This record gives sequence, structure tokens and C-alpha cells, in this order.
Amino acid sequence: MASAEKRGSTWRARYKKPDGSVGSESGFPTKKTALTWGRGQEAAIRAGRWVDPDLQATVFGDFARSFMETRRKRGGTTSTRWGKLERHILPRWETVPLGRITWYEVDAWQQSLTIADVSRGHCVSLMSTIMTAAVDAKHITVNPLYGRRRTRNTEGDAALPPIPKVARDPRPEDAILVAERLGPARGIHVLTTAFTGPRWGEGLGLHRDHVLLERRQPWGSGEFVCPTLRLVEEYAEYQERGPDGSKKGYILRLEPLKNDGSVRDVDVPPFLARLLRHHLDDWPYERPFATSTGRPWRRGNWSRDFRPACDGRDERPRRQGVSYREAWEPILPGLDMRALRALHDTLQAQIGVKEPLAFEAAGHRRPGIKRHYQKPTPDMRQERLDGLEEVFWKAMANVGLRTLWGRVDLQKRDR
Repeated sequence: MASAEKRGSTWRARYKKPDGSVGSESGFPTKKTALTWGRGQEAAIRAGRWVDPDLQATVFGDFARSFMETRRKRGGTTSTRWGKLERHILPRWETVPLGRITWYEVDAWQQSLTIADVSRGHCVSLMSTIMTAAVDAKHITVNPLYGRRRTRNTEGDAALPPIPKVARDPRPEDAILVAERLGPARGIHVLTTAFTGPRWGEGLGLHRDHVLLERRQPWGSGEFVCPTLRLVEEYAEYQERGPDGSKKGYILRLEPLKNDGSVRDVDVPPFLARLLRHHLDDWPYERPFATSTGRPWRRGNWSRDFRPACDGRDERPRRQGVSYREAWEPILPGLDMRALRALHDTLQAQIGVKEPLAFEAAGHRRPGIKRHYQKPTPDMRQERLDGLEEVFWKAMANVGLRTLWGRVDLQKRDR
């Protein structure tokens, strides 16, 4: 039973903890307030909602590190979380007790961050995830961040729309011109992304044994057959971390895809199937979209080739030890592989691909109950393939090309 005892000019409350030990809290001005507090603790224990004041005083930094050590995620996710903690969250909340964190202070803090608004949201979301874990661990009774809407800065320049990375929305013509400029070994990667939509890591992780498999489905009185790409793994590039968050350097690692919705077979239109067959005949390595030595692309290495092809480059005169390099006019400054993946989804909307198939091809999990009822049919699949084929050849005509790379066998040429 709770009791109170005099401690100098103040009173100390004493109560029995769930494990039988005696807990205490000092600093009460009167015996009555000490007894009231102690009895409240014992009532909360009986009701099963008690939180140990000692655990409630745990600072956020200590609990966040414990959370990161015990909640193991994929390498890229872990690296991203540690980056947000170290750069933005811990400098402000490292030494703040969990029980003293309020939504008012968190909201004011996130507005002060000099980063993109979406990144502010990610920081608050990570904090909320950690605070929910603290509730589950009985360090606090409630997560003050859960379900709250952030205040966004709408004054001055903050109200202006963000400057887009790409000068304009990409067209299939842009993808074709960039692919032609890069040559067959790299250009086929560009076309595959623009017309089938794999993510960057999924493209790198594609194995030649999973290229141009056959999909077979009953179709009317016959059978629907088409080539597919099977996406089951990806290369992820990130900074590896130890369980305590210690940095171990950047790595490029093959990992399974993030979720079941991302694991998929994507139907390949006829023009791309033909180009991929030629590429596989010529390409000696197990990963079709790789460097000239068969290693997976690092983002920086890919950019050294890809960026000039999109943004343009100056002429380089021939001199001793350096070959001549022609100038390139810009095709679409700022174009990147993510924009090419988005182009594929835009084309699906343009040609009227039905929702069950559009979500499947993009590797997105369709929301709602309809994903359990509506499935892609062979008619849907054929409409998509016919539509993408038409878009490709119309774009080829628009840029004045009949073949790519001046040949159909896609053999690599010296550049």
C-alpha cells in the first residue's frame, strides 16, 4: 500500500511495483499529494496501464539506438533511417526524456529543418515509429506524435512549387534518342525501363535466366503467349551500418525485392523482346544491364555516361593521349531513370491499360478490396502490348529512325 515519508522540506511517495520491489518518487510539497501520487501508481498497476517512471525518463537517443539494433530492416532502409537520425533527429532529441516529448515541440522543430518538406515528413514519421515502439515497451503510455498532421511552412518562397528536376515531362521519343546516343549495351537498359518500368535496382538485379520467359494463359479457344521479364531481386547501394549504427562503408548488395507486390512478371512488347534477344546473344554476362565488365552499375558510374547523353556535352578536340569527342546537343536535361520508369506508367494510362494490369506491371500494391477480385486477363495483356508497340513505332517515326544503332543485331560498337 502506498505511503509517504518526510524528506527535508518535501515528501517522498513510496509504492509497490509489479515485481514486488518498492518504488519511490520525491519532491512532493505535502503528504497528501505524495500519497495521492503513490496510490495512483498502484491503481495503474492493478489496471495494467502502469509505466515505470524510471523507464519514462529514458532519453530518446538511448531508446532510438536500442530500437535500431532490434528492428532489423533491409540494408537500404536501415542506412536511410540511421542517416535521418544522425543528421536531423538526434542533434535535437538525443538527451530529451521520452516522457517529455510533446507534439507541439516536435512540430515546431520539423518546421525549422532546412530540408525538403517530404524529408521533414520522413523524419517525423521515423520519430513516431520509435515512439510507438516505446509505448509497446511500456516506457510511455501514449505516442504524442501518432496521427498528427504536420504544420507546413507557407510563407515566402516556401509557398512556391518546387523546381522540377526534369525540364519537362519525358516522351517516348526522348527515351529512344537517349538510347540511340548511348549505344546498344547501355541503350537497351534505357528502353527496357521506359517501356516495362523496372525500378533502378530491379533492372540491375535482373538475371539473364529471367529475361524473355514465357507467359501462357488460356485465351478463348486457344492460348495467350508472350515473353516476360521476371523481377525477383534488386541491387541496393547504401552505407552499411553495424548494430550500433557504426559506419562500415558503402556497399552494393543483391537483395530480395521489398514486398510481394514488387515480385512480378512483366509482359514485354514485341519490339523490345526482339532487341533483348539480340542483346542476350551478344552479352556474355549473367546480368544483362551491367558495366562492360559485367559488374553492377554504381549510380555515379552510370551518371558519367547517362548525364551527358541527356544534358548534352561540349566538343573535345583531339590531342596527344586524348581522342576526339563530338559535341552532343541536349535531349532532355535532368532526365533520370526514375522519370523513365514514370514514363512507362504514363504510357499505360495513355493507352488505357486496365487497373489490375497497370498496378501489376508497375510493381505497386493496388489499394482496396478490388485487388482480390479483379485480375489481369489475356485481353488486357494483349491490349497493353499492342498499345506500347504502337507508341514505340510512332515515336521512332517522329525522330526519323527505322532501326536503332544502325543495325538490328545490337552488337557493341567502339565509341
